[in-house]
Amino acid sequence: MSQAEFAVNFFVALFALIDPIGNVPLFAAATEGVKSRDRAWIALYISLFVFAFLTFFYFSGLSLLEFFGISLAAFRIAGGIILLLLGLEMARDDFTASFGEAADNTAGAGRAFVRKRFERMIVPFAMPLLIGPGAISTVVIYASQARQFGIQGAAVGVGAIAAVGLATLLSFLATPILTRLLGRIGLTIVVRVLGLILCALAVQFILAGLAESTTGFIRPSVANPYGH
Repeated sequence: MSQAEFAVNFFVALFALIDPIGNVPLFAAATEGVKSRDRAWIALYISLFVFAFLTFFYFSGLSLLEFFGISLAAFRIAGGIILLLLGLEMARDDFTASFGEAADNTAGAGRAFVRKRFERMIVPFAMPLLIGPGAISTVVIYASQARQFGIQGAAVGVGAIAAVGLATLLSFLATPILTRLLGRIGLTIVVRVLGLILCALAVQFILAGLAESTTGFIRPSVANPYGH
């Protein structure tokens, strides 16, 4: 595999897992009532957080899990439980309501307001919704593959992560356009549907973790239904 193929495969896999376009409605719900300039700053902070966190795991993820004695299977199960709780809140519309309450508690504008809103969105929006166990696992796996290219491979991997961060920023900056197209009711429907999908994804993470940590407990075709 060439460096170009490595970069493309890494970007596509990471982009599909983070799914910034699919998370635009959630970002819109989380920043409802926020001024456009402040929303742009929040989008920038989240994109930088995605880049920094994934880059950190790209270089030290596997060693960090080994240091704490945590297997990827255990990480998938824990992340799946968190995602399941988040998906249930979204499906019941508690997700948008909770951010509405946060907006009331952090009303205002400017950098201080942006920082407070960003801090409230780190969990669960940035993690584990954007950066979940699947994204972290993918970063660790591709980091091991990049070793064959040496320093250039490390640089290419960081470039792929930066490209995903940029795609996330551009997607979230387009939030006003999508908000006007869907409206409040449309966004609510999309959030609830995504909540249901997220619940299913969370269960899939848990099944994959159980299958990886046990023998014969979960059928391989259920843990990995599409063979990738």
